[in-house]
Amino acid sequence: MAKELKPGDPAPKFDLPAAGAGRISLGKLKGKTVVLYFYPKDDTPGCTTQALNFTEKAKAFAAANAAVVGVSRDSVAKHDKFAAKHGLKLLLASDEDGTTCEAYGVWVEKSLYGRKYWGVERATFLINSKGVITRVWRKVRVPGHVDEVLKEVKAAAAKA
Repeated sequence: MAKELKPGDPAPKFDLPAAGAGRISLGKLKGKTVVLYFYPKDDTPGCTTQALNFTEKAKAFAAANAAVVGVSRDSVAKHDKFAAKHGLKLLLASDEDGTTCEAYGVWVEKSLYGRKYWGVERATFLINSKGVITRVWRKVRVPGHVDEVLKEVKAAAAKA
């Protein structure tokens, strides 16, 4: 089990296949603030709402020099369908083998109706332009979350 990441820690590097037949890596995003959010599954109610909320604010994130990257263990094909169906304006990375989820400590044991299983914890990491984690949100509740993240991104951009 990976140690729990906290502000001040270097962000674990990743290089993942992405929706739209591309790749996303932390290295390619250097110089930008990165909002790296992990979510359980494409096209489920909470995950769809979260992706739509990030899409609604895409211009504001871009204006603050921030890239928003959503990561789940869904395949690129599922990401492509999800993005097309909902008109998403964010990068969706596929972590099918779970390596990046484990590196960020979001592959966790969950419990539903007494049944234990492993899954992706909804979490968001704010990574500065130098690749250092500046803020971590765990066990994210979708309502209001994107606004909170945007506020933090704008504050960081104002300081830069």
